[in-house]
Formats: sequence, C-alpha cells, structure tokens
Amino acid sequence: MSKIHTIKIACIFFTALFFTGISWSGGHSRPSNETVPIDKSKELPVRIIPNIPTAAEAYYAPDDYHLIAQTQDPKAQSPAGKRIGGALTYIFTDDGKVSRRINDHGQDACSYFFPDQKRIVWTSTKDRMDMPLGDWGSQDEYPQGAELYTSDLEGNDIVRLTNNEYYEAEVSISPNGEWIVFGRQIDGNLNLWRMRPDGSDEQQITFTEDWQPGAPFYLPDNETILFRAWRSSEYGKVYPTPMTVFTIKHDGTELKQRTFDGAMNWAPYPASDGRHYVFVRVAPGNNWEVYLGDLAGGEPLRLTYSPGFDGLPSLSKDGTKMLFARSATGRDNLSTYIMDMSSFDLGPDDYKGIPETRMPDTPILVTDFTAE
Repeated sequence: MSKIHTIKIACIFFTALFFTGISWSGGHSRPSNETVPIDKSKELPVRIIPNIPTAAEAYYAPDDYHLIAQTQDPKAQSPAGKRIGGALTYIFTDDGKVSRRINDHGQDACSYFFPDQKRIVWTSTKDRMDMPLGDWGSQDEYPQGAELYTSDLEGNDIVRLTNNEYYEAEVSISPNGEWIVFGRQIDGNLNLWRMRPDGSDEQQITFTEDWQPGAPFYLPDNETILFRAWRSSEYGKVYPTPMTVFTIKHDGTELKQRTFDGAMNWAPYPASDGRHYVFVRVAPGNNWEVYLGDLAGGEPLRLTYSPGFDGLPSLSKDGTKMLFARSATGRDNLSTYIMDMSSFDLGPDDYKGIPETRMPDTPILVTDFTAE
C-alpha cells in the first residue's frame, strides 16, 4: 500500500452490527478453539472514550471532536432474547465531557452529521412502535418501519424524511451535504438509495436480489459511493459471511469491484484522501480486527491487535483519528476507542482522485451483481 511507508511510529468496525449475539450484520462466525499469539506492540496508540454506554458504530462530526452514536438506553424499546436493539441516538465528545440524547423513544440505529454540523440524520422506529421490534443484526428480521429523520443537534426541529413500512437505515451524507445515501429493504431485498436532505428526489441506486449492499459512504468527489455487500444465498451458511467491497456512482453507473479475495471485508469506511479505507476482517483464531485498505490494491495493513472483538471503524475528517468498538470478551460490552492515525496521510489535503484498483494475480471476480 502506498503511504504505508510513511508511518512515523515506533511500533506501537446493513446495516448495523450491534451489541450482542453471534450474528452481526451478516458477520456470522463460528467459535474457534485455535489460540493465536497477539503482539500488542504492533498497535498504534489507543484510548477509551469515557462516559459512553455500550455503543456500536460512532462517527465524527466535521469538527473532529463531537461524535454521534447509538447507545444502549433503558428508555429504548428492546427486543427479547439475543436479538440486537435497545439503543437510542446520542451526541458525545471524544473526551467524554458531553453526552446528549437526541431521541427518547422507540429504538434507533445509524446516524450521521451534516457537513455544516448544524443538523444530523438518524434512524428510528419512534413512529412505528406498533410494528415487530425485529433484529438490527439479522437481514431476515430487520425492523420494518425503521424510518429516517433529521434534527438539530439538540434533537429538536425534527423532520421525518421517510414514511412507509420498509426498513431504512445505514445512512450517511455526501461531503457537500447535497445527498443522503441509505439502505432500504423491500420484500427481503436490500438496495441502496439516495435522496435530498429534505427527503425529496428519491432515486434507487442498486437493483439486486441475491446481493445485499449496505454501509454506503460517499467519497470526496460527492458522487462515488463505497459500500460492502454479501449474498443472501451465503448468509448464515458460510462462516464468516463473505463480503465484497465495491464502489458505484450515485446514479447507479460505474459499479467497480474493489476486493477480490472472497473473505469477509466488513464495515468499510473511507478516508478523506479518497484512496484508503478502514474495515474489518476475521484474523486467525476467530479474531475480529480492523485493517487499513487501499482502493489502489495491495495487501491491507492490520491496525488492531486484541484477543477480543475490534470492529465498526470510522475515521475523523482530518484522517488523524479512528473510532472503533472494542470488547475484550467477544461481541458484548462494547466500548468506544480512538486510535491515533496521524502517522498516515489520510486527510483531505491528500486527495488526488479515486484510484483504479490493481487486480491481484488470482482474483475472485463478481459477475452476478446487477446494477441499472
């Protein structure tokens, strides 16, 4: 990977993968008795964010200080058993000094800041609390009636963007603030859509049946979307679920395969340099770890070294910090951590366009992903 040589260190993460259980957004894995030694000295400096309840993915605001996340809350509806849910949307600061709840009923999922940091978009069942609670961690039980909303940073001036009985989540916003991209599931099929910040001009981006695309995020050009997808026909049958990273233009053209190994390449999140992204793989020993990938191709760089679970990564806008979830006991009791990424050049000043991906010698090619 280019830029990896610029590390200046002395060796020192759907729709939503959530708090507990063995099935997180398709990331099925079976327990392993294999024990693999872990060299923690290879990990960049990390610190835990204090005063945040158990949380899943978190995303930075444009000021790279505030962050938004859905966290466990006793006021949230909570599905029974091991199904994933029971969270509400909060805004925090990465030193733990601010904690502000945005919504106080239903159950929430994915959320994101607008680039002017005056409003946020978030997912909630707050107006569909009569519908089955579902399971945010299973494509077969996604909460139908999960809707998209915007509000100010205090949770006031709420605007409902969608009004139907579909599942809508996995939402983010283009860097220029002109488009919201999200996932919508209809009759069991998940596809990517976009709309304007006021909910107008809805446009479907992908048209798939077996493939289930999700986790869409815009790249710096405001028209290319990075996302991952798995096949329904493999979901729950292959462990861990194979996931491929793609890019596509937001008008549905120029679908490009970006990973070719047939592995679980889960939860990709792009850097502001338009080239790199962080994502999750299962390392030997059934060990979930975060990696840095390169859209230009090449082997990814492992970032986390922990015997438990590391996942749900995202980057600050300036590229110097990575948020991720960590649990020493597996996939429960998640805490939010920050990794120092300042030794890489991942910020907007390093944007030089979006590269083509160099094909590996023995690629596993996807030929059945349909797009119109």
